[in-house]
Amino acid sequence: MTRRAVVTGASSGIGRATVDALRASGWDVVAVARRAERLAQVEEETGAAAFAADLTRQQDVDALAGWLGETGTVDALIHVAGGARGTDRVEDGKPEDWQWMFDANVMSAQRVVAALLPQLRRAAASTGHADTVFVTSTAAQGAYPGGAGYNAAKAGESMLAHALRLELNGEPIRVVEIAPGMVRTDEFTLNRLGGDQAAAERVYQGVEAPLTAADVADVIAYAVNTPGHVNLDLITMRPVAQSAQHLLARGPLEVRD
Repeated sequence: MTRRAVVTGASSGIGRATVDALRASGWDVVAVARRAERLAQVEEETGAAAFAADLTRQQDVDALAGWLGETGTVDALIHVAGGARGTDRVEDGKPEDWQWMFDANVMSAQRVVAALLPQLRRAAASTGHADTVFVTSTAAQGAYPGGAGYNAAKAGESMLAHALRLELNGEPIRVVEIAPGMVRTDEFTLNRLGGDQAAAERVYQGVEAPLTAADVADVIAYAVNTPGHVNLDLITMRPVAQSAQHLLARGPLEVRD
């Protein structure tokens, strides 16, 4: 039986790459994002089904859950949607940016889990297991100056995943958290920096081989394709050039004499 995954944030970046990776490994995929025109392209290029929804709006989440219930099973939820806004210090932070980050990263996760968990349970009862995967960030694991809003939002999403795993103890539903470090995508840093392309390029300047969206998507696909009794609780992944959240090598990676 072909399993079906719901991938949020699927119009670009890690979400888009995850659609590719899951389709390549035989999954049916429902691609979810706000931008209908981008989703139409994903649908055409991958064969995934598309559903446009803003997961910070309860009515959109309810519509998604209703449509999914009418069209098939939900064997996996891959929650990639989220993002960052700004690099302000705490004292200079814009409350509207912090609110958006909390809504986009934490509340979207809560809304979609609450809406889809009944369908995940039905799938698990039928096939033996179901999956939830949350793409958080190493920003959830360590603070850095100018990152407090995003640190707090991703830490909140991470705690949601940890608590959910405990709450689902005894049920055959896996809860996986994947926390990437530096990933170079077309939009994440650009959006965070208000569309300043030059500033976005400087973030990656001199860094040898940052992670790509496809790197993260490969790990997501691996996690959901493992045998159903195996749970990868937390996967932290970084480029070799990034030894820790605060320690980034700029320049070629070379063996010391």
